[in-house]
Amino acid sequence: MAKAVTIKVKLVSTADTGYYYVTKKNSRTMTDKLSMKKYDPVAKKHVEFKEAKIK
Repeated sequence: MAKAVTIKVKLVSTADTGYYYVTKKNSRTMTDKLSMKKYDPVAKKHVEFKEAKIK
């Protein structure tokens, strides 16, 4: 069987609230770490979320 192109990643909040999103990314086209600004409901504002591995 072929290896999957998309992998699941966890986006962890940089505000240290413990909140995270789970998303998919294409591992062939996006080889660098994913980071984006999203809403953190615990901090009640938009903050930077960085990629981490799902355990």
